[in-house]
Amino acid sequence: MSSHSSKYSLSEFLRPHRTIPHTPWAAKHRWDLSLTRLAILFFGLFIFGLGDSLLVQSKTGNAPWTVLAQGVSKRLDISLGISTFAISTVVLLLWIPLREKPGFGTLANILIIASAIQLGVNVFPLANNYLAGVLMDLFGIALVGFGSALYITCALGPGPRDGLMTALHNRTKIRVGRVRLGIEGTVLILGGLLGGTIGLGTALFALLIGQSIAISLGVVSRITAQ
Repeated sequence: MSSHSSKYSLSEFLRPHRTIPHTPWAAKHRWDLSLTRLAILFFGLFIFGLGDSLLVQSKTGNAPWTVLAQGVSKRLDISLGISTFAISTVVLLLWIPLREKPGFGTLANILIIASAIQLGVNVFPLANNYLAGVLMDLFGIALVGFGSALYITCALGPGPRDGLMTALHNRTKIRVGRVRLGIEGTVLILGGLLGGTIGLGTALFALLIGQSIAISLGVVSRITAQ
């Protein structure tokens, strides 16, 4: 098998992918489990959580949902991991009246991302200057993007937040982008009022995360096409 460098230039290899590619590990349904699929799912969710924790440790601003989780953790004097787990569980419960059904990936998302975020804030040092914080933001966004691409292509069910977004879209017929903006804007404001950190890192996440996921989906697509 030839390496990707002989088949694609670097710019082609990193070209964004606007759709979800079909991968060899894609499940046929949300509870279609295999060792390979689970390993890819768990790894994707784990690096997603680590990427999220890098934004926390950058001290320049968190991703919107982590702004809320951090605010709740401060108010209730609980760890960020437990706060993230609790919020994800509450969001999942909101699926019930919307008649959205979880998959194995949905439940794994709740547990693994919360655990990885807590591990990350325990292990990664705080940024000692603003430039270091911005670099941590960019690396964190890249990890979240690649982790998202891996767990999305497993097709084992959306995360609680994505499932809420799509369920509200299906019920209200409001455009997905507007639903997402409304949800994330609400949690960002609430999290900020509770004491979560908002700043440049938050803006960078909002600006770059879509492109990070698209590029990562493209990388996954080209790797599996070889």
